[in-house]
Amino acid sequence: MKLTPHLHKQLRLKNALITVLILCLLGSLAWLSNRYSFQTDLTNNDSNTLSLASQQVLSSIPDQVTIIAYIKKGQSIRTQITQLVDRYSRIKHDLKLTFIDPDLDPEQTRELNIGPEGIILVEYQGRTEKLSFIDEASLTNALLQLANAKERWITFLTGHGERSPEKPANFDLELFGKELARRKINAQTLNLASVPALPDNSALLVIAAPKVALLAGEVSLVQRYIQDGGNLLLLTDPDNQNLNILLNALGIKQLPGVIVDSTAKLYGVQDPSFLLTSEYIDHPVTQGLQTMTLFPVTTAFEFISTSDFTAQAFLSTSTKSWTETGPLQGKIRFDNNTQEKQGPLTFAYALTRTIKQNTQQRIIIVGDGDFIANAYMGNVGNLDLGLRMVTWLMHDDRFIDIPSKTATDKSLQLTQTVITVISFGFLIIIPFTLLSTGFLIWRKRKQR
Repeated sequence: MKLTPHLHKQLRLKNALITVLILCLLGSLAWLSNRYSFQTDLTNNDSNTLSLASQQVLSSIPDQVTIIAYIKKGQSIRTQITQLVDRYSRIKHDLKLTFIDPDLDPEQTRELNIGPEGIILVEYQGRTEKLSFIDEASLTNALLQLANAKERWITFLTGHGERSPEKPANFDLELFGKELARRKINAQTLNLASVPALPDNSALLVIAAPKVALLAGEVSLVQRYIQDGGNLLLLTDPDNQNLNILLNALGIKQLPGVIVDSTAKLYGVQDPSFLLTSEYIDHPVTQGLQTMTLFPVTTAFEFISTSDFTAQAFLSTSTKSWTETGPLQGKIRFDNNTQEKQGPLTFAYALTRTIKQNTQQRIIIVGDGDFIANAYMGNVGNLDLGLRMVTWLMHDDRFIDIPSKTATDKSLQLTQTVITVISFGFLIIIPFTLLSTGFLIWRKRKQR
């Protein structure tokens, strides 16, 4: 066919129209992609998709959620947090994430007691949850707590040198009291010598390591509170005998001495009285807890079957621990000929029993009154553990267990024969093939 000027003009017009149509199509696709988003998870176990439980929690939160991450610039954890929060923002579009470098805001860093590892604040309707570790389980449960928080009261016993939620001394609990207030849990103090009755609006009684023994009448009031089904948190210290009457009534025996665990040195802790815990016994309080907790100067317990409570140990030491009854000076070691006892040792018990109307009474006993004190609360997971204890004791059982999603087939297992074949192929066959092909092409071109 002869290409005439008229036909040439038609072809040029046709090509121009096709080009315009292609450009319009690309422009439309670009506009649509900017206005609408489409994502799909191609992983085998949907590891990049929120669980159904998390999606249901997000659908029950109508107002805006703000997440503020106090993380230093340049840390890879920022990318991980962004990727996680992005899964939430796909479902809840008014969920906002902000990063703040703690070094650029020292005043806020001091006020929030932010350590070198940083923290994440989750804010909703004027309430705040503080996270030292973030994954889907911790973030979803923080949102769940914020969405369902109601104003509640707990009572701290005073008058015997107990740690106070209102005082700023290193051994007191002012910072912990502020964290409770962020969650609408109001802390009130009570001196039974002046007000010989427990308030009706209190969901929990806390006795935090009294320095002197309670009076007989005060002990009777606390025992009556326990008999009536009241929830209780008892904190004590090594060689503190001031709670023995209550402990014995609950079937708990305090062992003499201070727990020493040699495994703490693996984390760089040289003080023999410091105890680090990274593995937890399965219990609702420690469910999903993935951060270490620090306990300075801790005592051990044994459960004796003298009460109608069911006891479950949920904090214990390793086999390389013991109760040291001598001075913590120089070279210390376990002495089998004394009252010292070899680990593993239990230093926290959760007691439960069913009372009237099928209600479960809950009591927690911890052999350390310092782990949530002002001086130590900011360490690793101490705050998280303390808050978990309080919420469990108050029957706040909304914690959702979201198992972590791990990718399948992450490792490739090859036999020695297969490895040999692959190595032979990459080291000999492929290079020889390339050289032979190059030589043949060169030879063929040279013969032309």
